[in-house]
This record gives sequence, structure tokens and C-alpha cells, in this order.
Amino acid sequence: MSADTSFFKKIWRSKIFKWMLGIFVVLVIVVFLIIKHNATSPYQFISVSQGSITEMVSVTGNTIPTQSVSLGFNNSGTIAKIYSSIGVHVNKGDMLATLNMSDLEAQLQQAQANVDMETAKFDSLKAGASPEDIAVSQSALDKANQDLVNLYRSVTDISTDSYAKANDAVRTELRPFFENGETQSASLTYTTSDSQAQTDAQIKRFSATIALNEWQNQFLNISQSNSGLEMLTEKEVSYLATIQQLLNTVSKTLDSSSSLDAATLAAYKSQVFIALTEVNLATKNLNTLSQDIASQKLVISQAQAALNLKQAGSTEQDIAAQEANVENAQANIANVQAKFANSKIVAPINGVVTQFDAKVGQIATPGVALISIISDGGYEVDAGVSETDIGKILVDDKVTMTLDAFLNETFTGSVFYIAPAETNIGGVINYQIKISFDKLDPRLKSGLTANIDIQTRHKDNVLVLPQYAILQNDQGVFVETLEKNTVKQNPVTLGIADQKGNVEIISGVVLGEQVLNIGLKTQ
Repeated sequence: MSADTSFFKKIWRSKIFKWMLGIFVVLVIVVFLIIKHNATSPYQFISVSQGSITEMVSVTGNTIPTQSVSLGFNNSGTIAKIYSSIGVHVNKGDMLATLNMSDLEAQLQQAQANVDMETAKFDSLKAGASPEDIAVSQSALDKANQDLVNLYRSVTDISTDSYAKANDAVRTELRPFFENGETQSASLTYTTSDSQAQTDAQIKRFSATIALNEWQNQFLNISQSNSGLEMLTEKEVSYLATIQQLLNTVSKTLDSSSSLDAATLAAYKSQVFIALTEVNLATKNLNTLSQDIASQKLVISQAQAALNLKQAGSTEQDIAAQEANVENAQANIANVQAKFANSKIVAPINGVVTQFDAKVGQIATPGVALISIISDGGYEVDAGVSETDIGKILVDDKVTMTLDAFLNETFTGSVFYIAPAETNIGGVINYQIKISFDKLDPRLKSGLTANIDIQTRHKDNVLVLPQYAILQNDQGVFVETLEKNTVKQNPVTLGIADQKGNVEIISGVVLGEQVLNIGLKTQ
């Protein structure tokens, strides 16, 4: 027998070899049984586990300033001064822009003078009128009446001057413009491409002749009474309006003229301009005279009332009425002062100007925003939540966010506002929520896109299964178990779900129970 054969016999007879061979046989059997079991069983199982679960709602929003304002003027007018621009930091109370307030200053002076006058009357009523007071009031009334007489005396002179200006405008300045200008056959001496303006000009030229002739007759037939003189000024204003219409129409024919050489066209335009200037001045003079007469009548009425009051003596009712006049005059001052405030734009918060459209000389429209400011108080996030998720969210819910502007960074915060009413955009119902940042970050800007995860509920030590192990149908919610090789559906009650695909099982299973992996996902 060889040495090799003797060596193998020794190994075969050793206890160690027999022990190792036994282990090998057992392993082979176990592996065979597992393979056989897997080959014959089509099921996968998932164990019910215990752990923590957090329900989240994910939405998208944008950063907005914690406070922002859009400002404009509450009065109309011309912007006189500006004091800031885009990007400038302003403090609460800083003046940003003002309107031209010269008219308001005059109104305030007049209102203050009226308060002084009414207060003086009130004091006088309480003190009682002396003969000297009565004499002063009588003198004031006499002067007011004489001033009115002087105004009426000036009617003739102003009317004559106005007629002369109107007559010169039509019959001197426009004389070369028309043939047969004083008749119904009046026609332009040049051609124009605006046929409607040409027709209107020829008709209005004859209308001007009629107006001037009637005006001249007024001088001969008008009553020299005060009412007659007032009627004369009213008619004169209407005559001037007729002539203004003629001049404006003639100007239109020149703008579209095709037959005049450049020099003649320029001369004609100059003549029309001169004529319009004269007629406008005449109109202004007559209107001013009419206003002065009306104002003077009011002065006389007030002076007469003051005299009557002093002559009759003061009653309690008179004193109370005059006290009301004082209060009314003071209210007028307050009204003018309010207009002053409405003619200014003042910063209501500390912040940075993000819009500044106010320009010197620009006409401001009340209520139109010209200036915007965002506050120094940092930023918040504004987002819309669907109606299916809004019921899960509460004020003070914790939030984690990522911003597209800052990759790989996470920001934390909490919900501090939930809108009580819906927002309907294109038929889609959303509810607005606002989220505060836990920490101020100077890098934040308005309008950044935020990807938001809101932690709505959290539970510890609950039974958990993956959602793909849950069966939902018309009969309810179930898990499937295998009993004696038969699949059985067991009803379960679900709780909250997380974003990892796990769901809380409130009832229907026990810890460690094996349920079928109906989703056939590898564990």
C-alpha cells in the first residue's frame, strides 16, 4: 500500500473529518429546503414594525418682505420735489416727494383769515356792540357798496376793450384768410386737405360776423342797471366763445394746408396765434370781472349781516350760531391742512425703496402708486395650499425649506398665518399661508422660490407598514395575511402617512405580524 493511500485513510477515520462532514450535510439540507420553499411559495412578507412617523405637507412658495408698502399722492397736482430714489434706505417719517402746494398755501392763509374774522365776530357778539363798533360796520358796508359801484362802472370799459380785441381778431388778423368774410358766402383764400375743417371755418366766419354785430348792438340797447351790465358780460363771454371756435378751426385748416408757401403759412399761423391770445385775454378779463362782482356781492351781504347783528344786539341763539361759524372756519383749516398732508409722500416704515416713479413736473393722479418700500424686518414665505391639505396645517407647525437660490442649504421656520378664506385662481382653489424664518438671513431677497415641507403631525411608538402593503378597494382598507396557505384580508384603520411611503396602522394588526407584500417590492 502506498504512502498516499495510508494518509487518506487516516483522514477518513478522524473525528474532525466526520464532524465537518456532518455540518456540510446539514447546510446542504437547509439550503435545499429554503430553495424548495421559495420555489413553491409565490409570496413575500413584511413584518409590522413599531417606530416614529411624521406627516408632511409639501408646497412651493416665494419669499416676500415681512412688510411692504406702496405709496402715492391723495391729491392731484404737479410733483414739485423728490427726495429719494430706487435702492435708497429710508427711515420712518422721511419725506419722499411733494406736490406744488402754492395754491394750498394761499387757501390756508385765506382759511386762517376767515377763522380770525369769525372769531372776532364771536368775541364781539359776546361783548356786545358799541356805537363805535356799529359805526365801523356801517363804514365797512359803505365801502363794500362803493367797491361794487366801481366794478359796475368798469363794465363798459372792459366790454369796449373786449369787443375791440375780438373785432381786431376777426376783421383784421383773419381778413386775408377769407373772401366775402362778412357774408354767408365766406370762403377760404387757400386750399386745405381737411375739407371738414374748411367747411366749418367758412360757416363759423359768418357766425363770428353775427356775434360781433349783435355785440355792437348791445352797447346801444343794454340797460345800464346793474343787472343789465351783468347780462352784457355774460353775452360777451358767449360771443368770445364763438370767435374762439372760429380761430381754433382756422388753425386746423392751416395744419393741413396744401396751397400756402412756407413763409405765408408761418405768417398766417402767427396771426391766428395773436388773435387767439387777444380773444383769450378778453375772455379772462370778462370772467374776472364777473367773479369780482359776485365776490363783492358776498362781501356786501356779510357786511350788512354784521351791521344788522350789531344794531339788533346779540341773543343766545346769535352767539351760538356765530360759535358754529367759528368751528366751521376751523374745520376748513383742518381740511386744507389735510390737503397739505395728502400732497406729500412720507415713508411710513424703515426700509429700502424698490420703486420710485415720481418725477419732477409729472402730473400726479390720486391713488396711483408711485413709490414702494420693503421693510428692514426681514422676509417671510407666502405659499398656497390645496383644499385637500389645508385641514392638516395649524399655526405654529414646524417647517423646513430649501431655496433654489441656495443649493444644499436648509432653512427652518413655522407657519404663523392661515387665510380664513380661499383664493380662486383660474378655477383652482388654494388657501394662503405665511411662514416665518427662525433666523434672519441677510442674503434673502424678495421673490425667491421656496420648496416647503410642513410637519403637520408626529407620532412615536406606533405600528407602521409601508403603503405598498395596504390594499384599498370599494369594501375598505385591508392587509393580507396567509393562514394555512390561504390569503385572508384583514381590515385595518390607517393613521397618518409620511413622505417615505410609510403609514400608521391604528388597528387591525399587531407588532411583528407578517403581512403580504402585495406591492411586491423588495424589502
